[in-house]
Amino acid sequence: MSTNSVFEVRTEEAPTLPAPVSTSGVIGWMRANLFSSIGNTVLTVIGVLIAYSLIAPLIQFALIDAVWTGDNREACLPQDGGHSGACWAYVEAYFPQFIYGRYPTEEIWRVNIVYFLFAALLVPLAMPSMPFKRTNALLFLVAFPIVAYFLLTGLVIGGTVILPIVETAVWGGLLVTLVIAVTGIVASLPLGIALALGRRSKMPVIKLVSIIFIEFWRGVPLITVLFMSSVMLPLFLPEGVTFDKLLRVLIGVTLFSAAYMAEVVRGGLQAIPKGQYEGAMALGLRFWPMMYLIILPQALKLVIPGIVNTFIGLFKDTTLVLIVGMFDLLGQIQSSFTDPTWSTPSQGHTGYLFAAIVFFVFCFGMSRYSIFMEKKLHTGHKR
Repeated sequence: MSTNSVFEVRTEEAPTLPAPVSTSGVIGWMRANLFSSIGNTVLTVIGVLIAYSLIAPLIQFALIDAVWTGDNREACLPQDGGHSGACWAYVEAYFPQFIYGRYPTEEIWRVNIVYFLFAALLVPLAMPSMPFKRTNALLFLVAFPIVAYFLLTGLVIGGTVILPIVETAVWGGLLVTLVIAVTGIVASLPLGIALALGRRSKMPVIKLVSIIFIEFWRGVPLITVLFMSSVMLPLFLPEGVTFDKLLRVLIGVTLFSAAYMAEVVRGGLQAIPKGQYEGAMALGLRFWPMMYLIILPQALKLVIPGIVNTFIGLFKDTTLVLIVGMFDLLGQIQSSFTDPTWSTPSQGHTGYLFAAIVFFVFCFGMSRYSIFMEKKLHTGHKR
């Protein structure tokens, strides 16, 4: 009995078939990450229910039932016994105060120029592919603060008023928030690096001074720092000597943030292997060239999340300046609640929602840029 076997030899490559729908695309991602097991499925369902219970009322209040136009509180009052939504007409009416505070209306163009210069210099500086980084950094860190100072406060030369003087007492809103946050961020980073290096120094005096400074400022609440700098400090100054309240707040916030920044940077320095120090010294590098060229670039890259986390915390802590009588964005919003023209049940909720949106935009932007820089500087040292 004979058996004839037939073999087929393929002369062309088999066509490439798409991956099964259940393992690719949105469905595949959901199966792998949300419904991969019974436990994950239960948690996903619970998470969706919680998100729906929170997001649905927020959308209802902020968009669906919202009032977008109006001249006074009558437009935002509940109609026919219904629920009142967000009163965005109130935000529109108070928007200039939320952004500029009580800055003179005829001089607001100066604040707008400062905002424009800040964005025009910061955006290219934050983009790694943009040229002239050194020039851009000098303009942002040296020229811009000087120009912004005279634009915001005024300029008088030889008795001639070039720009009218505007006292910081009338500053407010987002202007104060950005001034305090940007000044604190820019000034606290180099000071924190210096303190971190000082704490790891082998010179006893420098090490002791750095430790005392860091532990003192980390052990005192920021509210106490602001209160002491604004209220108590003038009591210890000679008669007739005084400092602008905003300047005292800027100094207090900077020193407070620098102490926390120092510990973040010190963590990065401790994470650098000892071989990096030994290799730098084997090349004949002294302490400062070694730190500038070898150690600090690696240490700062490792602690980018911690640095940005400190920046975000500082940005949100600017709301505490209300305790010393300075009206930042949140303080300006709270002060608007006393106006009976817009007094409605939804006024407070709308104001706080607007503040939350503004703070979220800035904080989320810093967070996403932190992630971008981590990926950009990634050199394969971690998974």
